[in-house]
Amino acid sequence: MTDFSSHDPDWWRQAVVYQVYPRSFADADGDGLGDLRGVTDRLPHLASLGVDALWLSPFYPSELADGGYDVADHRDVDPRLGTLADFDALAAEAHRLGLKVIVDLVPNHTSHRHVWFQEALAAGPGSPARDRYVFRDGRGPSGELPPTDWQSVFGGSAWERVPDGQWYLHLFAREQPDLNWDHDEVRADFRTTLRFWSDRGVDGFRVDVAHALAKDLTEPLRDLGAHGLDGESALASLPPGTHPFYDRDEVHEIYRDWRRVLDTYTPPRTAVAEAWVIGARRALYARPDELNQAFNFEYLQTPWEAEALRQVITDSLATARAVGASATWVLSNHDVVRHPSRLMLPPGTDENTWLMSGGHAPAVDEERGLRRARAATLLMLALPGSSYVYQGEELGLPEVADLPVEVLQDPLWEQTGRVRKGRDGCRVPLPWTTTGPSYGFGAAGAWLPQPPSFARYAVQAQDGVEGSTLELYRTALRLRRKLLEGEELTWLPDTPPGVLAFARSDGWRCVTNLSDAPVPLPPGEVLLSSAPSGDDGPGPLAPDTTVWLA
Repeated sequence: MTDFSSHDPDWWRQAVVYQVYPRSFADADGDGLGDLRGVTDRLPHLASLGVDALWLSPFYPSELADGGYDVADHRDVDPRLGTLADFDALAAEAHRLGLKVIVDLVPNHTSHRHVWFQEALAAGPGSPARDRYVFRDGRGPSGELPPTDWQSVFGGSAWERVPDGQWYLHLFAREQPDLNWDHDEVRADFRTTLRFWSDRGVDGFRVDVAHALAKDLTEPLRDLGAHGLDGESALASLPPGTHPFYDRDEVHEIYRDWRRVLDTYTPPRTAVAEAWVIGARRALYARPDELNQAFNFEYLQTPWEAEALRQVITDSLATARAVGASATWVLSNHDVVRHPSRLMLPPGTDENTWLMSGGHAPAVDEERGLRRARAATLLMLALPGSSYVYQGEELGLPEVADLPVEVLQDPLWEQTGRVRKGRDGCRVPLPWTTTGPSYGFGAAGAWLPQPPSFARYAVQAQDGVEGSTLELYRTALRLRRKLLEGEELTWLPDTPPGVLAFARSDGWRCVTNLSDAPVPLPPGEVLLSSAPSGDDGPGPLAPDTTVWLA
C-alpha cells in the first residue's frame, strides 16, 4: 500500500490531488466570493472524499484581470479572501486531517499593480527597474509599432505601449506584464517566495505556465513570421528548445535552482509543472533535479476512443518512466470545459462555438455525459501515477454553457472582441445544499450565477445516496488506496474492439467499454462499477462503463 504519511518524500507519486478554485469553492463571509475561511470550513468534505492533497489556485492580492493569475504580491493573501493568519489556519487544519497543501505559483508575470511594475513605469526607459520586466522600443519611424509580431494568448499583440513610448511584453492579459528571468533579482525573489510558503508548511507547488519563463531577448528580437503568430502552434514548426519564448532549453536551469531550495526541507517540497508541451519535452520538467511532475494535457485532450486512449496512456507512462517521474492524469480543471460535457461533444466540435451557442448546438445529453464521465473517472483512478481532480467533478457537475454574456468575467471575452466566451462556465461556484440563494456556497448570492439544475448535483443531494457520483468517488478513492501497489500496468490481450483492459502490479484489473454495444464482462469479482446501481449486474459490460475486478 502506498504511504501517504507526512514523512514519505514520495507521497506525490500516486496521490490524488483536489484542485480548489478558492473564489468558487465556499464563501464564509457572505460577500458572494469564495474565501480561505470557506475552504477551511469545507475541508472535512475533502477528507471524507479521500483525496491526499488539495491544490489552491491563486489566492494572492489581485484585481482579477485573469481570475487571480494577475498577482500583485506573491507572498500575501487578497484581503477579499482573507489574511495570512487565515491561510495558516487552513494549512494547519488540512494537515490535521491528513491532507497535503499545494499552492499555485505564478512566476511568468506579475500584475501591473505589483510594486515592481509601478516602479518600472515611474522610472522610465533605460532604468534598472525596467530591467525586471521586458521593455523595448517599438518599430516604425516613431516607435509606433510593436517590437515583434508575438501574440497574446488572450488575443491581439503581446506588447502594450506605455505613455513614454516604450512597449512591455505580456503573453497573457495586458494587466500581466512578463518578468525578465535573465534578471538576478527576479530569480532571487522567487527563491524567497518558495521559502516563504514552504516555511508556512506548504507541501508543494503547482507552477503556472512553467514553459514560458526563459525567453530569447537578444537583439534584434525574432518575429515568429512564417512559423505562425500563435506562439503555441509555432512550437511544432521550430527545432525543440528554440522557440523565442516557449519551452526554451534555458528554462530548466531555473528549475534546477528551485530544486536546490525545495530539497532543503524535510520531506522535500514537491512541484508540478503546467507546461503545454508534448511528450519527451514535457518530461524534462519532471526530472528528479527539477519539478518532480508535469501535467499531462495530452490525456485530457484525447477523445473518448479506446485506441487513442491506449496509445496516450502507453506513451505517457513510458515518457514519465524515462526520467524517473510518475505520470499525471487530469480530466478537468479551471481552464477547460468540464468533462461530463466535453466528452459528449461530437468529435471535431469547436468548443467555443458550442459555448457561444449556450450549449445548444450541438445539444449535450447530460445523463449520458455523466455516465461517460463516471467511466472516465474510474479509468483515470486506476492508472499508475497521480490523478488531479477539479472541484465539483465529484458531484458530476456539467459545464454551465449558457451563462449570460453580461456576467462573464474571463478576459478572453473582451480581449478577443467578444468572440471567445472563455472559461467562466467551469468556474461557477459549487452547490453544497439543494436550496438557498447560492445553494450553500454562501449566505448570499454567488459571483457567477448558478443554474437551477445545480440543486440536484449538490453535496446535500448526493451525500449517503447509493449510486450517486459523490459516493462513487468516495468508494473509488478508498478502494484505490488499498489497491495501489507499484507503478506498473499490463495491457490484457484479446480484448474486444472499443475496450480498454489492463492489470495493475498486484493483479487487480480495470476494464472500460468505450464502444456502443455491450461486451462480455471478464471473469472476476466486481470490486466497483461506474454504472449506477442496477446497471452493473453479472451480465455484459454496458457501453460507457468501467469496472474494477479482483
